[in-house]
Amino acid sequence: MTAPSNTDDGIRLAKRVADVAGCSRADAERYIAGGWVSVDGVVAEDPATRVTAAQQVAMLPGATPVEPEPVTILLHKPAGVEQDALLATIGADTQVLDNGFGKPFLRRHLFKLALATPLETTASGLVVFSQDWRVMRKLVEDAPRNEYEYVAEVDGKIAEGGLDKLGRMFRASWQSEARLRIAGKNIQRGQIERLCGDVGLKVTALRRLRIGRISMGSLPPGGWRYLRDVERF
Repeated sequence: MTAPSNTDDGIRLAKRVADVAGCSRADAERYIAGGWVSVDGVVAEDPATRVTAAQQVAMLPGATPVEPEPVTILLHKPAGVEQDALLATIGADTQVLDNGFGKPFLRRHLFKLALATPLETTASGLVVFSQDWRVMRKLVEDAPRNEYEYVAEVDGKIAEGGLDKLGRMFRASWQSEARLRIAGKNIQRGQIERLCGDVGLKVTALRRLRIGRISMGSLPPGGWRYLRDVERF
């Protein structure tokens, strides 16, 4: 597989795409920006890339000449990873496709990608990155109205009436002898650990399963996927 050439040989990719697709140069650049063009089997994102006559330029199925929409990414944060290091883990090699399908990863999807739902370094689970101001407003400005669901692994013996006390702040129920399911709105970082400590329990592991209507599902630790167009928080 030959990577696109950036030498002075050949012509600009946008011109070649315009010839192949029979479209304007502007539409050709939109095809390229959207990740719809491959050169020798490799998706090319730069309209200025130069290609030679020997290189194979192809349009991917479903190609449309529209400006790419901002993306939102759902990531399963592993425990122990600091939030500043999370962005570097997002790439084609960690993308989880839905039954083999999904929009291709593009480098432009990392541009102005902001973390909307941080987690403690020691915690794991669902975090959201987005380029979409509407999603950021929903998850940041409207955060107190969003519901979150967690599973907490705990040690210790809960104090008498402890579950009822936890229930005054959020919904809490036992999943097993050492595992609590916790759901509620406006849960702050460190709050679950503090409240569990108040009733005699030490949180040994914390995992976020859901934000609003979006659950982590089967994403493996370190894996990510794009928010689908039909999904809403």
